[in-house]
Amino acid sequence: MWRNGIVKRGLKPASADRVARVLKAALNLAAADDPRIVNLRAWTNGLKRLPDGETARNVILADETVCAVVRTSYEIDHQLGLWIETLAGTGARESQVLRVEVQDLQDDPHAPRLMMPSSRKGRNRRIERKALPISRRLAAALRQAAAGRAPNAPLLDGVRQLSTAFKSIVERLGLDPEVTPYALRHSSIVRQLVGGIPMRIVAAFHDTSVAMIEKTYSRYIIGDPTDVMTRRTLLDFEPPAAAANVVSIMGR
Repeated sequence: MWRNGIVKRGLKPASADRVARVLKAALNLAAADDPRIVNLRAWTNGLKRLPDGETARNVILADETVCAVVRTSYEIDHQLGLWIETLAGTGARESQVLRVEVQDLQDDPHAPRLMMPSSRKGRNRRIERKALPISRRLAAALRQAAAGRAPNAPLLDGVRQLSTAFKSIVERLGLDPEVTPYALRHSSIVRQLVGGIPMRIVAAFHDTSVAMIEKTYSRYIIGDPTDVMTRRTLLDFEPPAAAANVVSIMGR
């Protein structure tokens, strides 16, 4: 949990693993010289790395389920609804949405966008902002939320313990208890891949790398979702029905 926590706060996974290995070695050395620790096997098991809560199971939600999640979130609380719709519409991480400012809303009436800050991966990484297209519905909701706020103020107020609030949505809809807000990001990535968006664009849109997309989502690309894509290429060999007012020559 500690290792996963420092990764979520911005440390690269490789760096977190190195720190964890050093700490584990130090703790094991201390345990070997501590007579109070009599069960070293239990101690060793206790130091085993837990799976990353965000990547242990990449839950992909159907489009209609994502829409139901957004609707239900608004029924519970309007602020929660804004958060869930923003996460679902952009595929961004919670940490990115937290840093979105009022001035990041490009409220074009026909093609609104949200300037999404990049994540804090590694140390001293310069934060960049990329324009992500959003729906006019979401833009209108964000515009209303931004009313009266300074340009550099947060666009959205934080939702305390978003994961806990999300559980109430999951329970109402009868979804798998393992579904978390991060499923909205997974679903956004897979939806674009299945929709034929080039992988490089999908990676840039979601502030990640092509290598990570291939490693994490390739099994979904070659799995059931391909049914949607390949079915469009199937030919219908059934001859068209003749119109009622047309008589074939052979028939005569």
